[in-house]
Amino acid sequence: MATKKKTPTAPEGTATAQPQAAQAQAQAPQPDPTALSIGDLKNLSTILDVASTRGAFKASEMAGVGFIYNKLQAFLAKVAPEQTPEGAVPPATAEGK
Repeated sequence: MATKKKTPTAPEGTATAQPQAAQAQAQAPQPDPTALSIGDLKNLSTILDVASTRGAFKASEMAGVGFIYNKLQAFLAKVAPEQTPEGAVPPATAEGK
């Protein structure tokens, strides 16, 4: 009696799962790793604030850092104004409370 050599086979389900997974990855849009979000800019604003509070900048650098910080704050206020809860009075209109 002759014996047949068996070729190794992949476990059930893996042969069809790999092409489907590859196809799903090809169809899903890849986010741009260099894109900046509003959240990133808010984090940058916080970083500048913390770094200046801790004395990370020399006195001669503070004007430039302050300029960029103010510009960033103005941009964030224009693009993503902070949401206030219903019925709450925004800080700019609060009267001595």
